[in-house]
Amino acid sequence: MTGFVSFVSSGPGDPDLLTLKAVDRLKRADAVLFDDLSSGPILGHVRSGADLVGVGKRAGRASPRQTHVSQLLVDYAQMNQRTVRLKSGDSGIFGRLEEEITALKAAGIPFEIIPGVPSACAAAAAAGIPLSRRLTSRRVQFITGHDVTGQLPDDMNIAALADPTASTVVFMGKRTFPKLVDRLCAAGLPGTTPALLAEGVSTEAQRIERHTVQSLADQLTQEVSDNPALILFGSLCED
Repeated sequence: MTGFVSFVSSGPGDPDLLTLKAVDRLKRADAVLFDDLSSGPILGHVRSGADLVGVGKRAGRASPRQTHVSQLLVDYAQMNQRTVRLKSGDSGIFGRLEEEITALKAAGIPFEIIPGVPSACAAAAAAGIPLSRRLTSRRVQFITGHDVTGQLPDDMNIAALADPTASTVVFMGKRTFPKLVDRLCAAGLPGTTPALLAEGVSTEAQRIERHTVQSLADQLTQEVSDNPALILFGSLCED
């Protein structure tokens, strides 16, 4: 068997942020299984004749089961296909990479992981701020805003998230952020803590909004768009 799987990280959406290695693997692929946020102009690097298979998952929409996606990777590789699994941001950050690697290992299929620009880094760059600050933000923490049921995880370390000296980035958290803020404020985080809502980072739909954690929670209680977004809060968001 000569099949091989490349997990390619596409970055936040702007094709100019792809790595050279990512572009090379896309050009040589026989099949590309891509997430919704990795589609569009990024797929322009795929050669004519390659199979393009959409396997993206979006909150509130019908999506393929993870077991189905993992099995597709195995099936393509077992047909001796050079297969790319295209994931948004960096594939190792809340991208369900582990489940797919486990399936490949069980089938004896070789693979590689190609890192990319994390969407959190791109969001901070778009806002013109660093993710860390030498004196006031010495720790950066990435968290997911929901568990497998779509709810706010019950086992979050709220004390760590309420630490005023940390920079926090919430992935997939717009719908659960109001509940998270309630818990953070109860643990001592001031409601006036600066926050950013970063939607559609690096794409034509990009929008960066400055808030406090409380004002953002209030806004998201009233209206939540379907645009992919990150929420950043802490001293990193200060002007």
